[in-house]
Amino acid sequence: MALKNIDNAPSEIHLGCANMSCVRSVFSLLLTTAFLLTGHGIHMTFLPLMASDIGLSQTVIGFSGSAYFAGFISGAMVTPHIIAKVGHIRSFTTLMAVFLCCFQVLPMTDNGGVWIFIRFVLGAVMCGAYTVVESWISDQADARSHGRVLSIYTVIVLGAMALGQGILGLTYGQATQVFAVISILIGCAIIPVSLTSSLAPAPVPATRIDFSKLYRRSHTAFAGALGSGLIIGTFWTLGAVHVVSVTGNADFAPTFVAVSILGGALVQYPIGIASDRIDRRHVLAFLCAMTSVSAFYLSTAVSTTSLLIGAAAFGAASNSLYAVSLAKAADNSPRDEFVMLGSSVLLLNAVGAAIGSFVFGWAIRAAEADILFTLIALTSTVFAAFIAFQPRGLTAVAIDEQSSFVAATSATAPAALQQDPRAGDIAEEDQLPPADFAELSDEPSQQPAHTTTA
Repeated sequence: MALKNIDNAPSEIHLGCANMSCVRSVFSLLLTTAFLLTGHGIHMTFLPLMASDIGLSQTVIGFSGSAYFAGFISGAMVTPHIIAKVGHIRSFTTLMAVFLCCFQVLPMTDNGGVWIFIRFVLGAVMCGAYTVVESWISDQADARSHGRVLSIYTVIVLGAMALGQGILGLTYGQATQVFAVISILIGCAIIPVSLTSSLAPAPVPATRIDFSKLYRRSHTAFAGALGSGLIIGTFWTLGAVHVVSVTGNADFAPTFVAVSILGGALVQYPIGIASDRIDRRHVLAFLCAMTSVSAFYLSTAVSTTSLLIGAAAFGAASNSLYAVSLAKAADNSPRDEFVMLGSSVLLLNAVGAAIGSFVFGWAIRAAEADILFTLIALTSTVFAAFIAFQPRGLTAVAIDEQSSFVAATSATAPAALQQDPRAGDIAEEDQLPPADFAELSDEPSQQPAHTTTA
């Protein structure tokens, strides 16, 4: 007797996506996500530590982190064309094969140039893998369930990355074992997608970005996205290396990173609720300020207890910046612009990560002192001040007209935004027509009352 495939939910259930049926319809994709992000969480922490162990400088480690995020941006641009030619499943298996081949080169060399190139490729193929999975999830979930499915996806992403830190803590010290575990997890990620009987969706539209329009629509969202990338990207590239230099205990680094991830995961919804009831400009300014305070604390912390306390506070504040920035962009975007502006937020975040990893790594090397969190604190303070002192302008949205917050993480691809996650939360008649948004700019004009507050 043939087994029933859980991806083949009846069409009438799929269309309504009632209760948990929307999750069942994408179960294989979520399972792939769990394997993929667990392996990803391990490799993002492990590679900087290994680079430090083999004698690469902070500048090279920072540059390799920049290369990863530059690759991520390239992957977002190229992957839709690959999917259009060979389909989702072949694209995913090919990308994962490239990941595994390149990843196995790293333990064979201590050449900084090779590391930088390989990390660029890893960033590109990882973004490509996200694009395949997320576009498929968006296609399987209808408009009213998409926000819920995206929230579940975000929980899995954060949970899997935290789990990866736990696995790394058990295997760190045996590089061969770590490489084997990561390779096994990436290999396992291929299986659910390859065996699913769900019909693959249509090709993914090419990613459209417009940073200048994002800035015109919302200075706050632009600053939040850029600041989030500078802070989080640098943390992922150099945070674990900092902890090892302070404690001398490499086994502690995965725990430190895991606590930071969990801190961010636990406060996503409380911060989301607050951002639905308070002007998101104030929420973002507050989060930047708290990131600065926690980073200053981490810059002086030396004991494991104080480092864990600082990691939880830092993760809670900094890991929420991207989601609130995306929500702020959604407030200021009509339906026909949300995909472009949302993608711009995500890729601007990656641009910030690429810049921050290199610049901060170079600054630490030039200062000949571990000033990572001091630099992060100063950066956060600048962005907090910029956002807090934004003048009252025409691009603001009244609190009662803000879109509903949807949990999100920057560890995604633009494909996650191809369907507006607000669709199930905001009635069509409550949306401002595109014509209203087309008039929003920094130039004086006659606007309804709700657009006159900052």
